[in-house]
Amino acid sequence: MQVRGFAAAAILVLAPSVPLGAQWINLPTPGIPRTPDGKPNLSAPAPKTADGKPDLSGIWTMNAGRYAMNIVADLKPEEIKPWAEKLFQERRENLGKDSPFTGCLPEGSAMNLNPVAMVRIVQTPTIVAYLSEYLTNRTIHLDGRKLPVDPNPSFMGYSVGHWDGDTLVVESIGFNDRTWLDFGGHPHSESLRVTERIRRRDFGHLDIEETLTDPNTYTRPWTIKITANLIADTEIIEYICAENEKDRQHLVGTASDDKHRAVKVAPALLAKYAGTYDFRFPENPTQPIPIPIVLSEGQLVVDFFGDKRPLTPLSDTVFSSEGNPVTFVTNERGVVTHLIIQAAEGDLRANRLPDKK
Repeated sequence: MQVRGFAAAAILVLAPSVPLGAQWINLPTPGIPRTPDGKPNLSAPAPKTADGKPDLSGIWTMNAGRYAMNIVADLKPEEIKPWAEKLFQERRENLGKDSPFTGCLPEGSAMNLNPVAMVRIVQTPTIVAYLSEYLTNRTIHLDGRKLPVDPNPSFMGYSVGHWDGDTLVVESIGFNDRTWLDFGGHPHSESLRVTERIRRRDFGHLDIEETLTDPNTYTRPWTIKITANLIADTEIIEYICAENEKDRQHLVGTASDDKHRAVKVAPALLAKYAGTYDFRFPENPTQPIPIPIVLSEGQLVVDFFGDKRPLTPLSDTVFSSEGNPVTFVTNERGVVTHLIIQAAEGDLRANRLPDKK
């Protein structure tokens, strides 16, 4: 059984190689509203620019919920063209070893789904720029230009925007087909068009409504909703993914490998492990991510960002989620206290939450 790096292990193959982000610690952000105890007041009114437009500037982290792993969660199976479903299943079986993230390529439209990376948004009257700690940049032009008729396909596409009241409306085309729509591996073609409606609800939150259209891959347009959360009192540090790209050759095996090593575990023991676990990315521990694990038809199933995958038992305490070891830990009274996700960079802990009564 292989052990993948942080991103894949931390999010149970949410992104085969989403790298570990980084941040400065304890760097107070000047000029932001604060509560009486000195904490950032994220519910304060949204700021405005000098020309009266909503100011989207800040350091943000994305919360796309179930869409991060499965952006097509709201589509019916027949609304995904057969070639696209076949390619998605191949990528899943191969543990995403050919993903653009593993290859240190730009994220494309999936930048809006990444729950790990922090993104700085910089706003001027004529552009809105996204600056990712992965050194992926995106520019939204606000100078009135039109979308190109025949754009040169690129990883991040070509974006133009305009204000509709307090909402920034962005149209993007010109994506090449080398990127993935999400971190689960859903594909797209060069006909992809993305329309975003971005509104700063208050000081600490962006509401993003994203409509995707790709008639070569999906039979109809669909819309997802994303929230971006402001990260205050910190700073981003560059992450150079290419420093680790030499390790790509070691990503071997398939999702089915551990099935041959599976052992039988007593149903009562499986039931004891079922519950919800509180995971937090080390670089953003303020944002809890619940990991529900349920017992279904005699098997444990983990649900991370809406992606449900079986946990294959390798012993009474160690399970595999398509290549990633997950160990359940109990205290001296035999009560399950937490689980450990084993990653190349170290062990990642998720504490068990009290069962709801």
